Amino acid sequence: MDITIAGRKVEVSRSVRDAVEEKVGRLGRFLDGMERAEVLFTEERNPRISEKEVCEVTLYGHGHVVRARAAASEAVAALDLVVAKLNHRLEKLKGKLVGRSHPRRPASVDHLSVPGELIRTSDVEGSDEDTGEDTDEDAEGHPGLRIVRSKQFAIKPMTPEEAALQMDLLGHDFFLFTNADTGGAAVVYRRNDGDVGLIEGSS
Repeated sequence: MDITIAGRKVEVSRSVRDAVEEKVGRLGRFLDGMERAEVLFTEERNPRISEKEVCEVTLYGHGHVVRARAAASEAVAALDLVVAKLNHRLEKLKGKLVGRSHPRRPASVDHLSVPGELIRTSDVEGSDEDTGEDTDEDAEGHPGLRIVRSKQFAIKPMTPEEAALQMDLLGHDFFLFTNADTGGAAVVYRRNDGDVGLIEGSS
């Protein structure tokens, strides 16, 4: 596995680099086919935060992206926390890949990434909605919204179950994708009860 190590406004020492090569390289041996790893170290600037050293690792392979982030008082300790998270997520991915190669296995193998069953929002009364509040208001007294960051990425056609797995692998609360069954845009999201919701667009 090809490993890239970088620091954003921090110097990555040789001992930390050696630890990355050993620990992240071990992840590649745990699951064959992981092609590339990007490791980024940063530092929290807030003096009130004791766990200043931040490590983020992104793995690429099998058509999936697996990512984890952690902070600790030392860079190697943050790396250890990230590797533990990635081990857990790679186990889920490995179970999914095994399920594909052994279709006669129980169907639950294909849903290891989902704590409960996949639930469409149209099937649930009173589906969760975003209840976050913004204290900024415009001149008319309405809540103000600011777009502070934007991202662009390729949207890959996949099933809702595959999207739920990818959401878990990234450690996100939602995931935007093209539904391979319908051809339309869709979003899976983590509900407050631990299950997964599905939102689909309609014309």
